[in-house]
Amino acid sequence: MFTADSWGRNEDKMFERALLRFPHGTEDRWRRIALELPWMSPEEVEARYLDLVHDVAEIDAGRVILPCNWDHHSETQGISIRKGGNSDERRKGTPWTEHEHRMFLVGLKLYGKGDWRSISRNVVMTRTPTQVASHAQKYFLRHVPDKKKRKRSSIHDITTLPSPL
Repeated sequence: MFTADSWGRNEDKMFERALLRFPHGTEDRWRRIALELPWMSPEEVEARYLDLVHDVAEIDAGRVILPCNWDHHSETQGISIRKGGNSDERRKGTPWTEHEHRMFLVGLKLYGKGDWRSISRNVVMTRTPTQVASHAQKYFLRHVPDKKKRKRSSIHDITTLPSPL
């Protein structure tokens, strides 16, 4: 018999697929899902589902803190998590706040140009190393002397560190 601790990524994926195959409202849902997961009874399937619903509610309510730098790609071992859409589709990023940018400047001063992982892990914990590197690239491009006047201001124009509180 499997326990919650002995479940791996494969068991989770099988469970997810079964939940999708037999959505809410399906007659005899838990029994049908249990047939897809032979190590579980219908009661255990329903209990696992209710545990997951509870966990999601706790996360959504902010009572569970997730790691800021959880690397989804290493966790999924190369499994694509993209749902729907075509391969040309791009996700739009969330704009950096002024606070995040100022913390980026602090991290840049502490760790120097190029150590995006340390800046991400220790200073701008709301952003991944890739996001920090992308932000830095835009920041440094913005500060290359050019002859043209910029058309509009940007968060990258902020170059001062935050004052101590």
